[in-house]
Amino acid sequence: MNIPTSRPAIGASLYFALAFSLSAYFTFAAVQGDYGVFRQVQIKSEAEALRAERDQIATELAEMRNKTRRLSDGYLDLDLLDEQARSTLGYVRADEIVIR
Repeated sequence: MNIPTSRPAIGASLYFALAFSLSAYFTFAAVQGDYGVFRQVQIKSEAEALRAERDQIATELAEMRNKTRRLSDGYLDLDLLDEQARSTLGYVRADEIVIR
């Protein structure tokens, strides 16, 4: 007579262990991998910071172009020229008082 045993088959245990391991690996990769959720958030924040830096640089460039145009031969802004000469060369008028 055969006595029935109630132990699970080794093949089924290995199948479930393999399935669990693969699902755990793919879940980890989806969250923290090179293209995971955390990396996507990091990429978005870096992109936003770079856009802000680009906008700031564009503003500075526009200001420099404006000053360059105002000091060009075709269009000369005497007030800006006077300001630049004073700051660069340290010019002071005779009727001015310098406080340092």
